[in-house]
Amino acid sequence: MTPWPTPQQLRYLLALAEHAHFGRAADACAVTQSTLSAGILTLERQLDAAILDRGASKRVVFTSLGREMVERARVAMAALTAIVETADAARSPLSGPLRLGVIPTVGPFLLPRLVPALRTAFPRLRIYLREDTTERLLDRLGGGALDLALLALPCACAGSETLPVARDDFLAALPPGHKLAALGIIPITALAAEPLLLLEDGHCLRDQALHACGFARGQTPAGEGFAATSLHTLVHMVAGGLGITLLPRIAVAAGIATGTGIELRPLSGLGTHRMLGLAWRPDTPRAADYRAMAPVLAAACLD
Repeated sequence: MTPWPTPQQLRYLLALAEHAHFGRAADACAVTQSTLSAGILTLERQLDAAILDRGASKRVVFTSLGREMVERARVAMAALTAIVETADAARSPLSGPLRLGVIPTVGPFLLPRLVPALRTAFPRLRIYLREDTTERLLDRLGGGALDLALLALPCACAGSETLPVARDDFLAALPPGHKLAALGIIPITALAAEPLLLLEDGHCLRDQALHACGFARGQTPAGEGFAATSLHTLVHMVAGGLGITLLPRIAVAAGIATGTGIELRPLSGLGTHRMLGLAWRPDTPRAADYRAMAPVLAAACLD
């Protein structure tokens, strides 16, 4: 009988698939690179299967069989995680470790209020945070590396259960003295002809801003030439007169535009807000715990 893979081997496999680099995958698993490499090689020998294409390329390249194994490893690790979670949930609800993922357009602005509120409401909960893009957080959620994700909805969350929690309105951010600043409320359609500054690909806020301003997927707005890596960079680009952008209200409430001189105006029309919500694996026994956390999140958004 072929020996079964160990959870550690599957963990190495998933880390290598995520990071596409032996060194970074080893760091993520808190082992040496040689340990991780040996673990992958042992797995290949156990299964008598080529998981990696070890040709001339120095890059990490999975074989077609290896890619299928990665997908099955995600399912297996999620199932093993659910076993542990079942025991934890039965023994002591809303306690123990919680691995929470959060997107960059939410984390810096909401977590300073949310984390203390969660600690007050659930003092036995130990929270570990990871900030990343929506796609990467969902991959880690599905693979069992995260328990819960705080995202902007809607998103491509197939395979996850989601719970909308709080509305987050967009505000138009305009350079000082911009003509649209004369309006108390700006119709979202009025932004379509303006140079629109956006985050780089991979950030859900980019797609939401394009959709709100009436641009089709893949369409380039007027003046689009540079993409920012953070909302803070976008704010400074607007202050420098390079264009306009949309800012989430939670970022404005956290003071992201303070002292920059930019003009902020509310918007009217379709698509002028996003929903913040939670996502988790549909098979998790801690779903009731996560739903119990939703009111704390909603209150933090309103502060």
